Amino acid sequence: MEETNSSVEARGRASLQSENIASQQSPKKVRKKRSLWKLWKRLKGRSKLYLVVLHLFAMIGAGILGAWAFFELGFTNNKGGTDQNNRYLSENQKYISGTDTMDSQERTLTDYRSLSVLRHFYPKNADLIFNAAQFSDRPTAVREMIYAANMYMQDDEHATAYRKMTDDIDHLLASNKMQPFAGNVVPWMNDSAWPALKAAILKDTAVIYEAARLTGVEPRLIVGCLVGEQVRLFNSKREMYKRYLGPMKVLSVQSQFSLGVNGIKDFTAMQVERNLTDTASIFYMGKPYEHILDFQTADHQSERFNRLTNYRNHLYSYIYTGCILHQTMLQWRRSGYDIVNRPDILFTLFNLGFAASKPGPDPKCGGSHITVHDEIYTFGVICNDFYYSGELAEQFPLKAKRFADE
Repeated sequence: MEETNSSVEARGRASLQSENIASQQSPKKVRKKRSLWKLWKRLKGRSKLYLVVLHLFAMIGAGILGAWAFFELGFTNNKGGTDQNNRYLSENQKYISGTDTMDSQERTLTDYRSLSVLRHFYPKNADLIFNAAQFSDRPTAVREMIYAANMYMQDDEHATAYRKMTDDIDHLLASNKMQPFAGNVVPWMNDSAWPALKAAILKDTAVIYEAARLTGVEPRLIVGCLVGEQVRLFNSKREMYKRYLGPMKVLSVQSQFSLGVNGIKDFTAMQVERNLTDTASIFYMGKPYEHILDFQTADHQSERFNRLTNYRNHLYSYIYTGCILHQTMLQWRRSGYDIVNRPDILFTLFNLGFAASKPGPDPKCGGSHITVHDEIYTFGVICNDFYYSGELAEQFPLKAKRFADE
C-alpha cells in the first residue's frame, strides 16, 4: 500500500525538527569549549601550575585511598581451604588408642616393628623418627610420627609394598628387591632450600626456648609455625630469597602487611596483648603471663613494630606466636573442644587468625595454599609435616606436654 501524502509530510517535519535541535545544541557545545579554552589562556602561569598540581594530588590521593580500601576489605587475604588430608589427620587419636589393650613392652615392640618396615622403604624417615624418639618423653611419639608419615604413603610403589610388608613382614622382607627411596617421604622436604632453612632456625634456638618458657608452649610448636611461614615466603618469591637463605642462612623478616619471621599481623598482635590482661576473656592465659608483653614506652604502635621487625633478635616474634597458640588452645578447651593433641589444627588457626577460630566438633586442617615445585600444600599440613618429621628433634624434641597447663 502506498503511503499517504500526510504521512510523508509528517516524516519530513520530524526530520526538520531533528536537524533544528542538532543545529541549536552543537554551537552551545562549541561555545562552551571555546570559553573554557579562553579562560585557561587568561590564567597566569602560576595559576595554571597550581591547577595542574592540584589535579595530580587529587589523582594520587584517590589511588592511595583505593589501595587502602582494597587491603582493608580483605582482597589481599589468602583464605586458603581445608586440606585434602584433614579426615586422615582427624583419625590420629583412634590409631594411637588402638594398642591400648597391650602392655607397654608389647606396644613398644609393635611400634618399632612398624618402624623397621618403614626403614626398609623410607630409611631417611625411619632414622629421623627413631632419633626423635630418643629425645622425646612421650610414649606414643613413634606411633604418632609413623601415622603422620603414612599419610604420604597411599599410591606410589614404595607405599604399596610398605602396606603389604606390614601384613606379612617375614615373607616380604625376604623377597622384596626394591631399591629404597633416598629422599624424604614428605616431598617438600626434598627441596634444596630445606637444609639452609634448618641451619637458619638453629641460630634462633636460644630465643625460641626463651619464648616457649615465657608463654608456656612446647618449643617445637613455635618452630612449626616458623617453618610454615618461612616455607611460604621462600616459595612465593623463590629467586629473591635464594640470595639470602642459601648463602647466608638467615630467616626472612617481614615489615609490611605482616610482621617478623612468623608473619604476625598488627591487629592480631594487639588482640594478643588485650587477651593477656582481660581476665574475662576466653583467651586469658592466667596471671603468670599478664606482663610478658608490657611496653616500655607510651608509643605502643612504634614499639610493637620495632619488636616484631627486629632483624637481629626475633624473640618477640616467637613470644607472640606462643601466645597465639596458647590462647587459641584455651579458647577451644573452654568451649568444650580440646585440640591439644591436634597440632595441625593449632597451626591452621595460627595461620588464619583469631577471627577464624570458631570452636566446634569437627575442626578442619588447612589454611593458606603454598606451592612447592608445582605441588600445592596448606599451611597447616606443612607445619604438621615438620612437627612429626623428626627433623631437628635433638634441638626441639616432642614433649610429653605441649602446654604448661595441660
